[in-house]
Amino acid sequence: MTSIFKPLSKTELAEFVAKGGKLEIMGSGTKRALGRPSQPETLLDMSAFRGISLYEPEELVLEAGAGTPLSDIDRALAKNNQQLAFEPPDYSKMLGVKHKGTLGGLMACGHSGPRRIKAGAARDHILGVAGVSGRGEIFKAGGRVVKNVTGFDVSKLMVGSFGTLAALTSITVKVLPIAATEETLVFSGLSDAKAIQAMSLAMQSACDVSGAAHLPGTPAQTLFRLEGIRPSVVYRRQRLASHLRIFGAADYLNEKESFLQWKAIRDVDLLSADDARFVWKLSVTPSKGAETVARISKQLDIQYFYDWAGGLIWLGVPRSNQAYAYIIRNSVEDGHATLVRAEEEVRERIEVFQPQAPALSALTQRVKASFDPGGVFNHGRMYKDI
Repeated sequence: MTSIFKPLSKTELAEFVAKGGKLEIMGSGTKRALGRPSQPETLLDMSAFRGISLYEPEELVLEAGAGTPLSDIDRALAKNNQQLAFEPPDYSKMLGVKHKGTLGGLMACGHSGPRRIKAGAARDHILGVAGVSGRGEIFKAGGRVVKNVTGFDVSKLMVGSFGTLAALTSITVKVLPIAATEETLVFSGLSDAKAIQAMSLAMQSACDVSGAAHLPGTPAQTLFRLEGIRPSVVYRRQRLASHLRIFGAADYLNEKESFLQWKAIRDVDLLSADDARFVWKLSVTPSKGAETVARISKQLDIQYFYDWAGGLIWLGVPRSNQAYAYIIRNSVEDGHATLVRAEEEVRERIEVFQPQAPALSALTQRVKASFDPGGVFNHGRMYKDI
């Protein structure tokens, strides 16, 4: 039977970790269904490490405990008209949980929303971390400024590690102002190939697009989000419509309509309602997106849409014992495929994350050994032997 330990201080955490044993790091538990299931001896409840310890709106920096709910951070930032600019997604509906989790869980998984194509990924917004390594050593890396010349960027290494390297107790991030308004330019009826061509041209333009997505349907919609002050948004929307006029006449969504549309894209609402399907996340070269989907659709009944100007494909497939991993991964010629939603026994049976090439696997194991040589944290969460 798995026990639960809730440390109340970094010292208490370090002493417990130093004893060894297999530990699963948990904040609010909203992301336990991501990755391979682990078989820990103890659940490490990090919820005591919560609260905003530093927030300087004028310096665009915030530090909070890893167990701080994202809803608390959103409220604090909203009071100063600021945000986490990489647009953290809320997968609660897709994963069947009650809320979107904590700052530590967000950074551990490295999730970024549609604005990634403009603002960068989650790892580009982390400034510093503090925590405990698998050796039971308390450490701190990075700081409160964007420019950091301390050498190897440990903070960024933690983003997307799924808790396999360290138990983080606090995280420092940079924040940015919320745009005054937004609008979305909409082209209807484009094929996947034409839509990706349009998105490529839009991203090469000077119109400062902050979101580019394609939603197949009747009719299909190709969307371009523009953010900023109203005169600038209107001017850039008109200029982009002219720039892309070869794809036909365009309509647009007003601020409220645009916000709701991009929230649905960010949170994968288009695939969340159908519980009969497993969900994959494919990261590909944007120009190869339509070809990738075409190869898969010839073999499977799929639902899908594109984000990140075609570089991100969200894919819903019928349930199966192997989640059609062989077909999907063989269809992704340049990129990687991650199984995001599936039953535990399926996630235990197959590789949830893209299998690594031997050289990359060896590097991953060396990094793991540097932080957690005993395999204490989230063992097997990403790969069976790590």
